[in-house]
Amino acid sequence: MSRHEGALPAGFDEPVFAEPWQAEAFALTVALHGNGLFSWSEWAEALSAEVKKPGAASDGHYYYEHWLVALEKLLSRKDVASKGEVDELAAAWERAAHATPHGKPILLENDPGAGR
Repeated sequence: MSRHEGALPAGFDEPVFAEPWQAEAFALTVALHGNGLFSWSEWAEALSAEVKKPGAASDGHYYYEHWLVALEKLLSRKDVASKGEVDELAAAWERAAHATPHGKPILLENDPGAGR
């Protein structure tokens, strides 16, 4: 194990992402762009529209929440997943998380509402 493993790069005082889901949302967006689902200018427009909405925190506190909304809207616009489908999947993950014992991996198969 490297003595630098887990350490932040020089010049960084805090992690870039406050929560793991933020890094995952970022990586997913980059991967979808890399696979040609949308151009970077389309992404910039979608994210900008969310960040500029009235009531958005000027300190960027909800930046990744806006990021998720922008990504969900792009997925819907591109006919990849509707808002309803995204909401259903999010609810399934939430149920699976609540049904999973502490310390165990959360698996969608643990959703007690699956197969209804």
